[in-house]
Amino acid sequence: MTEVEHLPARPSWDCRACGDPWPCEPARARLTREHGQVKLAVLMWDFLEEAARDMPHTPASDLFERFLRWTQ
Repeated sequence: MTEVEHLPARPSWDCRACGDPWPCEPARARLTREHGQVKLAVLMWDFLEEAARDMPHTPASDLFERFLRWTQ
């Protein structure tokens, strides 16, 4: 059985597979397995910046919680 990839759909940044806000739990688990803590934080910061451009009315604090808080 093929594992479904949990990737972001832009510009909403909802998961293409499950519809939850990305990074969803399966995406977080995969990203954590694939990257060390520092590389993961840098990668997620890059995603946060892209999401901020796609969702300019979303408060920065919400984006921080969604993209970075869980990496600590």
